[in-house]
Amino acid sequence: MHTVVERELELNLVLSPERSIPVPARLSYRTDDPYAVHITFHVGSDSPVDWTFARELFVEGVFRPCGHGDVRVWPAKVDSRSVVCVALTSPDGDALLEAPSPAVSAWLERTLRAVPPGTERERLGIDEALAALLARTPGDDLWPRAPWLSDESGDGEA
Repeated sequence: MHTVVERELELNLVLSPERSIPVPARLSYRTDDPYAVHITFHVGSDSPVDWTFARELFVEGVFRPCGHGDVRVWPAKVDSRSVVCVALTSPDGDALLEAPSPAVSAWLERTLRAVPPGTERERLGIDEALAALLARTPGDDLWPRAPWLSDESGDGEA
């Protein structure tokens, strides 16, 4: 059984130091994808924008700057409010978003209770899937022991 931990919240898309616009978003975590967090931005278009990145990056970013490349996360104070800043880079452009720290922290805490750090691998089911793949089935005994002709078949062909 898999669990989904979601949180709807409003982020601020920073357009300039003095201007930002609200962007509705959904934070989502699925126990069947235990290393990842998903953010869906509803930007007023027909199709929402989805980003997926490491849960560990988001957890660490609440406390200290982390990440490089496409996703960077860090804590900050904006007008005496605690926020988590998320900088996203893609071929379509860059975005700087601010999320309220208390809401993000509470949601992350729920994900950490659902799948504690260090137990993610157990949730992937890799060992069970491998065992099922390699398990003998009743049909395994239907094949002859040597289904391929040997080079010494003696049928006269060279």
